[in-house]
Amino acid sequence: MAQEDKKQQFNVYLPPDLIKGVKHASIDTGQSLSLFVEDALRAHIARIREEQTSGDDDT
Repeated sequence: MAQEDKKQQFNVYLPPDLIKGVKHASIDTGQSLSLFVEDALRAHIARIREEQTSGDDDT
């Protein structure tokens, strides 16, 4: 089994309105809640890394 196939539970505390929005958005996109959050976190991390990398060009 590949590393990305393994899943672990990860509990976080979020505002109720954000949880409601995430649940509705996952339903609207036809994704499971876990996959929706995984995709969102991966995209956010990629954007942060891209910004950090492009910021290195300013030195």
